[in-house]
Amino acid sequence: MDLVRLTSDLAFLRFPVGHAYLWLDAEGVTVIDTSLPGSAPAIAEAVRSIGRDLGDVRQLILTHAHEDHVGSAAEIAARGRVAVLAHHGDAPVIRAERSGPSPVLSAWEQALWDRVHTQMPSQSVTPVRVDRELHDGDELDLGGGAVVVAAPGHTPGSVAIHLPRQRILFTADTVARAPDGSVILGVFNADPAQGVESMRRQAELDVHIACFGHGEPVTQEATQVLRTAVRQLR
Repeated sequence: MDLVRLTSDLAFLRFPVGHAYLWLDAEGVTVIDTSLPGSAPAIAEAVRSIGRDLGDVRQLILTHAHEDHVGSAAEIAARGRVAVLAHHGDAPVIRAERSGPSPVLSAWEQALWDRVHTQMPSQSVTPVRVDRELHDGDELDLGGGAVVVAAPGHTPGSVAIHLPRQRILFTADTVARAPDGSVILGVFNADPAQGVESMRRQAELDVHIACFGHGEPVTQEATQVLRTAVRQLR
């Protein structure tokens, strides 16, 4: 895990599979996604390295139910008085009450899927409670009023988180950044057509920084980058 400060309030935790982010308010720390199982010690180290403590973590936002985002959620949630937030469409999967839908894979995605899953740990995901089930348009106590943007397609309950005042967007896996730097529709979608519509919706937002679950963040004029990526969709 590498820690990169994107702004004075935002830190990027770069993991090999499934990134995480830290948002720093005067009231405490918000963790956005937790990467794979076994990542909690690295997240704890990152929190300490920016002068905070795990006791300062007040909320954990899970953008969707896949194991490379909720993998260490139970361990983070157990380390203090942490509220866990997730969309109502994925909350039952996160709590292990049911399984989520399988992705619809193209031929090239199948090869990538096979390669990525060779990097997955054998450790299983521990179910975690969801204290608040989110809906489209909900306002969050984050950055002076973050907004939940429902972004189904990757999973039924995928969400993006938009901070209008800071012009920051957490896209989760509805959008990704490829190794060559290009911004693309996220892969491994349960409903690819719905994923396209969710990407288009996010491209309409006023955003300077876009943070992805996979790939490096875009750190300037992200709206223009997102709109260019949408125009290039096939």
